[in-house]
Amino acid sequence: MNKFTTQLGETRKAFLLAPALLASLLILSACAGDDEMMADTMDASAADSAPLATTADSSGAADADVAAADIPPIADPNPGSEDDLELNVGDRVLFATDSSELDGQAQETLRRQAEWLLRYTEIFVRIEGHADERGTREYNLALGQRRANRTREYLISLGIDANRLSTISYGKERPLALCSNENCWRQNRRAVTTVVAPGS
Repeated sequence: MNKFTTQLGETRKAFLLAPALLASLLILSACAGDDEMMADTMDASAADSAPLATTADSSGAADADVAAADIPPIADPNPGSEDDLELNVGDRVLFATDSSELDGQAQETLRRQAEWLLRYTEIFVRIEGHADERGTREYNLALGQRRANRTREYLISLGIDANRLSTISYGKERPLALCSNENCWRQNRRAVTTVVAPGS
């Protein structure tokens, strides 16, 4: 082989390696760009996770950043509201199957309701009687009414004016839990005390 043939072979090798070298350079430059983008992203994430800064107004009081205004406050229910009755007192009592008898737990809940109603004398309530899905519509409407009436009678025995208490039965028409097993049926056998407008 002569010198010319050797140089031609070397040129051919360089020509074949050029695309591979170019591809390698492109990949390396892309990776370097990814590192810079990653660093920018990390800086932004760090800024997002940093505690909110506060600023002082001219009176010296500190105000939270605007982002804090987007967080809804967690507030207690208004005293004397239906939410107050539900969350702080208990708005429902449960019953055994085919029964309108109040057990000890139901009586305790109704004692708390009576205390609440004696505190908020302007409040009127409706007691809703409910039943589980078993039985006919008519039977469950009658059973729901017995439950509502029994609840009302117990509240009256605790000193609540009968004129502030009304009743209604929904029978099995408004289930709280939708399934056909004892866990759901137990939740649906209930009387619920709801706040209503006077005269409702």
